[in-house]
Amino acid sequence: MKIRKTHLILAMMAAAMFTITSCDKQKFHISGNITEAKDSTLYLEHISLNGPVKVDSLKLGEDGAFDFAQDAVEAPEFYRLRIANQSINLSIDSTETVNVKAAYPNMVMRYEVTGSENCEKIKELSMMQMDLQIHINQIAANPNISMDSASVAINRVLKEYKNTVKTQYIFKEPMKAYAYYALFQTVQIGRANTLIFNPRNKKDDVQVFAAVATSWDTYHPNTERGANLHNIAIEGMKDVRIIEQRNAQSIDPSKVHEGNLIDIALQDNKGQVRRLTDLKGKVVLLDFHLFAGEKSTERIMALRDLYNKYHAQGFEIYQVSVDPDEHFWKVSTEALPWISVHEENGLQGNSLTLYNVQRIPTYFLIDRNNELQKRDEQVSDLEAEIKGLLN
Repeated sequence: MKIRKTHLILAMMAAAMFTITSCDKQKFHISGNITEAKDSTLYLEHISLNGPVKVDSLKLGEDGAFDFAQDAVEAPEFYRLRIANQSINLSIDSTETVNVKAAYPNMVMRYEVTGSENCEKIKELSMMQMDLQIHINQIAANPNISMDSASVAINRVLKEYKNTVKTQYIFKEPMKAYAYYALFQTVQIGRANTLIFNPRNKKDDVQVFAAVATSWDTYHPNTERGANLHNIAIEGMKDVRIIEQRNAQSIDPSKVHEGNLIDIALQDNKGQVRRLTDLKGKVVLLDFHLFAGEKSTERIMALRDLYNKYHAQGFEIYQVSVDPDEHFWKVSTEALPWISVHEENGLQGNSLTLYNVQRIPTYFLIDRNNELQKRDEQVSDLEAEIKGLLN
């Protein structure tokens, strides 16, 4: 009897200890109010690497109050509050308490979040992303510009957006959840939903992913998200190397005269997209130039002499500037009579890769049939070569 009573007491103590341990387990909280959504179902979803997973849900009352509590996370994780197709993205680190106030049905644009710096930054990034999408849609819908000009304009606004996000969010604190979130933002271009930072074929974007992956290794070691970032960066580096090797092989300097012309379409100093292939019928000097270079003035004067002598006979210059300062390039070229375009990505530009440009300046001679004849390394007397192609 005594033994049975002892076992009963031990069992009760064990149950009590389990209850205390369960109650003491640390939690994170997401609470707040979503007005104008009475009787709507609010979902809390975990944004896993494989997509959204439902965690909890509730039906909202008159005041729209809600309170979700879940076990604390060991490293930053991502969640969203969703009603139908409206969602608010959040991040949670450890035992944070995040408060959200919103108004349905446009809660994605009408919400406030407190209690988490990461969530506040994610909201900023989300608002910026929506503004970017509106800007892209306006460019695409403009009936007064060509498809080429629209593409150039969209690439420009994307570049500006990426530079802002890189400097003010990602590189500033790459170990933070909002830096991770910024890597996976997307925009709709045409019918395609495209990553703003593309780690599959853009070297600069791969470096951004690698920077965040390295920081997450340091601050959040052995996490699934950190490992995933590393895999993306490594695969991206492999892809970029393959692309660079293919492009380098696409124009062998020793065989430049054998191939057909590879087109370049860049914006000139008057805002128009100029295609190299549109100059068929003329003898063209394709010139890659840096106006901020030490001997730029003397070189431009020499080119002007050639242009003045032979332009009337069908000679044209298509000059690609690699200057990092676009305003400086525009000022430097406003009085030049030939076609002057700007490579936005400078020395990393696609046109330089396509033509295997290894140094600046570099030039190519193109005949009237749009075929490459020679590059500068094969030319001993430029004027004589131009005269020969004109005749």
